[in-house]
Amino acid sequence: MQKPSIPKGTRDFSPEEMAKRNYIFNTIREVYHLYGFQQIETPAMENLSTLMGKYGEEGDKLLFKILNSGDCFSGITDEELTERNAVKFAAKACEKGLRYDLTVPFARFVVQHRNEITFPFRRYQIQPVWRADRPQKGRYREFFQCDADVVGSDSLINEVELIQIIDEVFSRLNIRVSIKMNNRKILTGIAEIIGEAEKIVDITVAIDKLDKIGLDNVNAELREKGLSEKAINHLQPIIQLSGTNNEKLEQLKAVLADSEIGLKGVEELAFILKRIDSTPIRSELELDLTLARGLNYYTGAIFEVKALDVQIGSITGGGRYDNLTGVFGLQGVSGVGISFGADRIFDVLNQLDLYPKDALQTTQLLFVNFGEKEEEYLLPIVSKARTAGIRVELYPESAKMKKQMSYADAKKIPYVAIVGENEINEGKINLKNMVTGEQNLLTIDELIAQF
Repeated sequence: MQKPSIPKGTRDFSPEEMAKRNYIFNTIREVYHLYGFQQIETPAMENLSTLMGKYGEEGDKLLFKILNSGDCFSGITDEELTERNAVKFAAKACEKGLRYDLTVPFARFVVQHRNEITFPFRRYQIQPVWRADRPQKGRYREFFQCDADVVGSDSLINEVELIQIIDEVFSRLNIRVSIKMNNRKILTGIAEIIGEAEKIVDITVAIDKLDKIGLDNVNAELREKGLSEKAINHLQPIIQLSGTNNEKLEQLKAVLADSEIGLKGVEELAFILKRIDSTPIRSELELDLTLARGLNYYTGAIFEVKALDVQIGSITGGGRYDNLTGVFGLQGVSGVGISFGADRIFDVLNQLDLYPKDALQTTQLLFVNFGEKEEEYLLPIVSKARTAGIRVELYPESAKMKKQMSYADAKKIPYVAIVGENEINEGKINLKNMVTGEQNLLTIDELIAQF
């Protein structure tokens, strides 16, 4: 018999891992609720027409496509079959695909339900997404995203609140982070000033890699993309800006004096920083001009969060986009959003061992089972303990005491209740602390009080 397995790039989660993951999801969910975000869910599969062409050519290749049910060959000629052209075949044989992210389905949701939605619409969504990527460390084919977006409002107060949400979530998780912030308008302004406006994408993709590949390699990549030496020299002081956030903004104002869009970006960041100062956050917030966020649909402020105590990629990102719903025919709906990388946060919490002991929600108390008579006596007591909110198990069989105790040990159950004939006669419960080994005779009310 071949041992069963799961597809590469997917994972099973044990009860302990699920408890840890739920601790992350619940923390994020609680903070989203504090800021008035409401949850939606969209189906795992979308029509391919919804997904195709939204993520660029690379993204289209990474979509998991679903074969039409029934006769998937209908409408395909023998010539097309012998041609063995996978792309053409998929175009006819697959009408649906698994969602690649939560943003495009969200855009579809907004357009489809625009008459029932109250704008500005504050939604969050915590669901898995799928990418036919090559699996590697920290990169999976199925992973969760935890997105929050506000659509239908141009106000920068939304950006301020998203920064506060990021700060609150990581403070609750006890992860020290640096929140990096930039603005696409500033990047566009820089490209204008150095006379390479049409190369904005090449420039941002290259400088986004600065902390990974270093300045010399960034410059080499810019040369490769056809930037002139003059333009590259012009870029150096901008890439290497230093000082406090406000000092950087002052330097940028001077550098971008001739770029209207660049100055608009500086003004937006100044507004956000000023508002954050009035309700200070615990995390460091750094203006970082090398931050570009790979995606081309950002048009304003962009964010990325780095963990300070662990070497790992960004653990949260997001930004402002102006035309999320335009691809579905609804123009001019501006939005801003963030996405927490639950899988990476999970790795950080594991490496730093930051899970609170009670977050794992395991059984607190096991009642030992000595037989039918004891069972009858215990069931109402177990029920009362559960009503009081104690996580309780009654061992289902009257097995040997040693077996029941090793069960408690294996499941790390901290307390065991032993009730035999003597205890029943006294109306008491013998409570054993599995860590210290000490035992106490208690009434049911004393037992409940103990928890």
